[in-house]
Amino acid sequence: MPDTNRSSQTTAPALVLEGGGFRGMFTAGVLDVLMERGLTDFQSVWGTSAGAMNAVSFKSGQIGRTMRVMLAFRDDKRFMSFLSFAKTGDMTGGEFVYDRVQNELDPCDNRAFEENPVPMWAVASDVTFGTAGYLPVCHMPEDAQKVRASASLPGVSNIVDIDGHRYLDGGTTDAIPFGVALGLPGSRAVEGHVPASRALVVVTQDRDFVKHGTTEQMVLRSHRYDSFPYYIDALRSRAERYNACRQQLWELEATGRCLVIAPEKPVTVGVMEHEGAPLLDLYLQGRRQAEARLAEIDAFLHPED
Repeated sequence: MPDTNRSSQTTAPALVLEGGGFRGMFTAGVLDVLMERGLTDFQSVWGTSAGAMNAVSFKSGQIGRTMRVMLAFRDDKRFMSFLSFAKTGDMTGGEFVYDRVQNELDPCDNRAFEENPVPMWAVASDVTFGTAGYLPVCHMPEDAQKVRASASLPGVSNIVDIDGHRYLDGGTTDAIPFGVALGLPGSRAVEGHVPASRALVVVTQDRDFVKHGTTEQMVLRSHRYDSFPYYIDALRSRAERYNACRQQLWELEATGRCLVIAPEKPVTVGVMEHEGAPLLDLYLQGRRQAEARLAEIDAFLHPED
């Protein structure tokens, strides 16, 4: 039976957002400029980890929200800290981030989110099978747990259970999900998704970055996931797959199928950054990148104009 979802493609590009904890400030800067300029005509939005958090504010049209949240709560022990890890098993305070912040302190515009017809998927890693899970984020705040699953870092987060599946951070299995967004050979077919013809991709490491897998080795040495052999395999191979993924991305960019926005220089902001100045600087870097390439982005979104 033919797969009609993958055989036909839409003309609008997909928007694909890499994660990286507080490196997501770069992405926030890029997206705020796109929203300010009305460059929001995407076929779908895909976010991994912090990219999923950015995607929520983009879909709800809330300019500045991700930047505000990261700056306002960067040094709040309820937001991300070893104290939170000691108390709850989560480095990121799940209830604080996905309830108090999401619904009270800097709430998502849930109505605008739902009225925006662009579908969104958050990428998480299925711990049982060691594969990527593409979770549709359709309703807020009901689907906030899917974003939480996407951003739950291995080794310092509790596993998130959703519909009988156990999930952790999507970066382990599909850090930059342009393959599924474009329906590339070997990618998974996602229910309800028609592959896009092109993708605007925002990454949070500079173009020369090479991943060495140091963080994954630390997680493996903890033996925390020894009962999940497929997930262990995914952790072991992550650096190699990530570097190959980026190489494929540059090749697609050379053909014009992807437009990539990346930091111009190595990013020194850590996954858990508590200083405000480097975070604000990274946000401004993202804004400058987007502003410098506005004409190029506009032409990529509207090639027939």
